[in-house]
Amino acid sequence: MIVADLHLHSKYSRAVSRDMELATMAHYASKKGINLLTTGDWTHPLWLREIKTNLKESEEGVFVLKSQDPSVRQAQDKNSKSQTKFILSVEVSSIYSQGGKTRRIHNLIFSPSIETSEKINKELVKRGANLNSDGRPIMGIPSITLLEIVGAIDKKAFIIPCHAWTPWFSIFGSMSGFDSIEECFGELSSEIFAIETGLSSDPSMNWRIKELNNRSIVSFSDAHSPMKMGREATVFVSKDGNPKSKTTNPKFDYDDIRMALMQDKKSKFKIGYTIEFYPEEGKYHYSGHRNCKVIQSPSETKKNGAICPVCKKPLTLGVMHRVEELAAEDEKYEPKQNEMGLRWIIDPKRIRPPYVKLVPLNEIIAEAIGNLVGSNKVKQIYEDLVEAFGSEFEVLLKSEIAEIEKKVGPDIALAVNKVRKGDIVIRPGFDGEYGVVKINLNDKMANSDNEKIVASSQSQLGLDF
Repeated sequence: MIVADLHLHSKYSRAVSRDMELATMAHYASKKGINLLTTGDWTHPLWLREIKTNLKESEEGVFVLKSQDPSVRQAQDKNSKSQTKFILSVEVSSIYSQGGKTRRIHNLIFSPSIETSEKINKELVKRGANLNSDGRPIMGIPSITLLEIVGAIDKKAFIIPCHAWTPWFSIFGSMSGFDSIEECFGELSSEIFAIETGLSSDPSMNWRIKELNNRSIVSFSDAHSPMKMGREATVFVSKDGNPKSKTTNPKFDYDDIRMALMQDKKSKFKIGYTIEFYPEEGKYHYSGHRNCKVIQSPSETKKNGAICPVCKKPLTLGVMHRVEELAAEDEKYEPKQNEMGLRWIIDPKRIRPPYVKLVPLNEIIAEAIGNLVGSNKVKQIYEDLVEAFGSEFEVLLKSEIAEIEKKVGPDIALAVNKVRKGDIVIRPGFDGEYGVVKINLNDKMANSDNEKIVASSQSQLGLDF
């Protein structure tokens, strides 16, 4: 099983922690239960130099640290028992005019080698890109031209439009995006074989879009600090049907990941499931105006209009509103619980991989004990749980609640159980303000989705993490 977070930023991007260095990222990945990361930011000359200095190729297009400090090695020995692996991807921002409208699109470029990355960088510089300015460079290159450049340099390099629904900076964004992939990428649209959900949408929202029917829907964290890694992730599983393939660290290369994303029949792997942030917690889930304290659901916007009742200016239209505009069908999914109490969201047609929505473990602990997320007490309990069960994802997805209670007491065990069951109270985010997700700690469990997945069906769906 490959637990992957392939959208990250380095210390060379704006508003990013100085701790986002390769060794530290690997250290936290082991704690999280992630065994494949992206380096991120390889367009930045200084970061690319660090990549070349600190990483070595273990399989084609897959890298590991050349040397590890004791803390990284110790964490990996206790958790994944293998080195954290990296592949090369970078987020770039394209701002340009098309069809009489300013477009602001963010894309992830995946590269199979450092050599290919260097060639792409040279071409971007030729076209006026200032790669020294930021780890996520801003350029005036249209998305279709960017795809042409990448494809001409290396056929194995590819692009995934990232956080596809964010209003200001995405392919489907209400403020600066397009109404379709074809409108954005033209005759090359068939080369876009995956879309990233972003924090403000989840897979079932994307299932509603007709042109995404045959494209992979992936989720990554877009983390700016180590503890945010894995808040969203994509899990690849072996297609050979061997149960052990889901619990060990398989051998793979860059092309295995690419082919899995392409849903190539010859691929050794497929997307088993995704791990999701609660989309309501994303900064642009609902429409509204932050300064005016106005927030509207899609139905309210449809009824009241898209003009702010306070300042009389247009509202920032949220992700849910935009999905409703472009959707070909209503949202349909089946919520089901496995024997661990974990609430999975299943595609009724059984065509799409399932997903699970989680709250990060440190946030669960903080809420359960009434402390700040960054407090020493929360950090210590987090470390105790990771030490005891192997990783954050093991605690959130797999460990027995009774065993968690033995280790850290009933309050945190109850909170983990409620997160698994989806017993959550939510205030949606809007207009750049994160939503608030609270665990329903004061009331009894109110969950009508108590269907159980029998063991055979659970295995077929890849839900036995």
